[in-house]
Amino acid sequence: MLNKTLVPIGVAMAALFAPAANATIVQFQTVLGPFEVNLYDANTPATVANFLAYVNAGAYNNVVVHRAVNGFVVQGGGFTYQGSPTLGNVVQNAAVVNEPKYSNVRGTIAMAKLSGNANSATNQWFINVGNNSADLDAQNGGFTVFGQVVGNGMDVIDAINALPKFAFQSPFNELPLRDYTTQNFNDRVEVTDRNFVIVSSIVVIDGAANTSACLSPVANTLINQTTTPPAAASTGGGGGGAMGLGSLLSLGLLGILRRRRGLSQH
Repeated sequence: MLNKTLVPIGVAMAALFAPAANATIVQFQTVLGPFEVNLYDANTPATVANFLAYVNAGAYNNVVVHRAVNGFVVQGGGFTYQGSPTLGNVVQNAAVVNEPKYSNVRGTIAMAKLSGNANSATNQWFINVGNNSADLDAQNGGFTVFGQVVGNGMDVIDAINALPKFAFQSPFNELPLRDYTTQNFNDRVEVTDRNFVIVSSIVVIDGAANTSACLSPVANTLINQTTTPPAAASTGGGGGGAMGLGSLLSLGLLGILRRRRGLSQH
């Protein structure tokens, strides 16, 4: 709100015609507790709009964290739990243009995408557990960082990252599971909602206030920001059906992030 003190007319006119600078805050409600993410609405508008389209449609309800790599990333957004023993794939909207302005440092959220296609991000997101700027900021046109975890939220991410991982069929070869043992895996015990890391919902908790003052995003200095990205390409696939965990995926669904040391999508 404007106060009633006098300001120079030039400043007042600039403020009058300045665009709104909203910084949406969303809450991820997970089986290991909630965490909040402050989005970079003003500086990565296409990516934030894309993400919020999935949020507002309820597409991320009961989404599964399907990949966790120690000290690297926690990844989800592509698959939902629909009742044992099936996972469904989140229907993909059109791919979004890449906006690689900020660095993939610890605590930031970014979009996963297809290898060799900078403008292929749709539904899958990942949270950087470590400082991945050297790996990701210039790779494949850069990975778009569009927000950051705030408060004590990284405690939840670290707890997810610390879970044991199991090598099911790709892309579930780094699948974090709760209350599931190597013996369970060897005995092929069915994985259920008691085991998956499920995000029950992602909800907007502050869509109006300008909260960007508390953010301190790190600029991506490893990529040439003046380069015009190529036109977005169709990613294909992305139906809304359900499938069993064992059969799920030699399909090459969107955004399965692989580390360079190697980072590519299958």
